[in-house]
Amino acid sequence: MSTPNKVSFLTPIKNWLLRNHIWVFFLVVFGAFSLASPYFLTVNNLSNVLTQSAFIGILAIGMTLVMINGEIDLSVGAVLALASALAIGLQDSIGVWPAVFCGLLSGVALGALNGTIIALSGIHSFIVTLGALIGVRGLVFIYTGEDALMVSDFSYTEYPEIYLGPLSITAMIFLGLAFLFQWILTSTRHGREAYSVGDNIEAAHDAGINVKRNKIINFTICGGLAAVAGILLSMRLGTAEPNAGKIWELWTIIAVVLGGVRLTGGYGTLWMTIGGVLTLAVMRNGLRLLSTPNYVELMVMGAVLIMALLLDHFLSGISRKKTS
Repeated sequence: MSTPNKVSFLTPIKNWLLRNHIWVFFLVVFGAFSLASPYFLTVNNLSNVLTQSAFIGILAIGMTLVMINGEIDLSVGAVLALASALAIGLQDSIGVWPAVFCGLLSGVALGALNGTIIALSGIHSFIVTLGALIGVRGLVFIYTGEDALMVSDFSYTEYPEIYLGPLSITAMIFLGLAFLFQWILTSTRHGREAYSVGDNIEAAHDAGINVKRNKIINFTICGGLAAVAGILLSMRLGTAEPNAGKIWELWTIIAVVLGGVRLTGGYGTLWMTIGGVLTLAVMRNGLRLLSTPNYVELMVMGAVLIMALLLDHFLSGISRKKTS
């Protein structure tokens, strides 16, 4: 006579922690800095944290889509810089909003170009987008003449000053985009196909999914969102620097992987990515409030990256065991 399997009462807790680990980590970090600094837990500071996180956050939304496909985009920081430079640099000749449109179009076009090269050639996205990072950054330096471009129409810098309660317009755009693309991932055919492509590309082909189209669309979205982040950054600063967004692609990847999106593809949610973005933002803000030297901040962030990669490896191992 067989004995029924006993399911431990800890199993649901364990599963919940595996699915929501980043939010547990976020609460631990948030609580630690709340106790460590009297300035952390104020409305103004928390509002600033959310606003500052929006730029990496918008990059992370696009990166999440690409990484769910099992790909990566290293060019997002350079695309951000180009979009911000065009959005400010073209204002005197064609006007504010046409310049903004050109900045947005540059990101969409570069994202589509990256996706098309990757989809049609079969070259790994790491190599293609690394080349794009170098080339686009060089293009930004040529366009700006290696100098920062200053805004001439100061009404352009007034838009980031719009607030709804403690939420800035920048933060609201970030959260709105997060909700929109989370819905796309979970409730549309394109989103479901993105998971299938990242999980098993051969099976996706066999199921009739247009893998190339799915990847091109996601890279196009990623480039467009990088341009959105660049335009918002130029509005906030009133300037466009050729080094804008430098190494932001690394912070973006850290946030996305920390949130649980696997480097191998096929798994992750924007809900968890937002947790990764906010955790990084809280850590950087808290360390600065404690007057931590810059090199210590870099050491901490490097440790977080290693932790994120180990976590990705650990969770991927659990997933393989469950499906084997």
